[in-house]
Amino acid sequence: MAKVALSRPVSASLGRCELTHLDRVPVDVARAQREHDAYEEALRALGCTVVHLPRADDLPDAVFVEDTAVVVDEVGVITRPGAPSRRAEIASMATVLAHYRRLYLMEAPATLDGGDVLVLERQVLVGLSRRTNAEGVAQLAAALEPFGYTVRGLPITGALHLKTAATRVAPGLVLLNPAWVNVHAFAGWRRVEVDPQEPWAANALEVNGTVLFPAGFPRTQARLLAQGLELQMIEAGELAKAEGGLTCGSVVFEDR
Repeated sequence: MAKVALSRPVSASLGRCELTHLDRVPVDVARAQREHDAYEEALRALGCTVVHLPRADDLPDAVFVEDTAVVVDEVGVITRPGAPSRRAEIASMATVLAHYRRLYLMEAPATLDGGDVLVLERQVLVGLSRRTNAEGVAQLAAALEPFGYTVRGLPITGALHLKTAATRVAPGLVLLNPAWVNVHAFAGWRRVEVDPQEPWAANALEVNGTVLFPAGFPRTQARLLAQGLELQMIEAGELAKAEGGLTCGSVVFEDR
């Protein structure tokens, strides 16, 4: 079945993005857009239909669409991002996603960023971070558990989102940084740990059997190749200055 990748152009105001764990440094917005264009082209080459949300130059973080929605086969959940400055992003996501899924909308006092949600088959792990609270986990569970998913919160340390610390890179296989997330939460899954010298290397995006992986982490890259995975390297250095990873720039799901 074909895949859809929802995406949004880089905002002209990206340099004013929210930051939690990184110091603010100048961002070359034009270069960031070129990185994002190449990322979208990689998604197309892997069989995705890229659907653009409207440009939102007044919303610095709007390119990071992952945080505004969680999509499974049965339903789309419109989140309530933890940073108040980002809540204006959700209306346009809801408008577009409604063409593909029945929607569930989160309400206050819940906060949840999609970057904290890691779907592992029917198990859903949710990072309890500065952006996602216990009520966010509870409302996500209310949306997903009727369809047979189990949802549970997972404390994380040192990382903005759970998917900064762990991502699924193949059936039964996760890539993770054990310094930022408890490895015992992944019982039953094979694990590849990032090289200790590359703590930011755990965010990767698997699409139709190929893993999009950020350039600049050769030691962790070698560990993934040793697992027999097919990798495609993606330049994302400017977007990383805004605490963006490869999963952040799209919401990928089956077109049902």
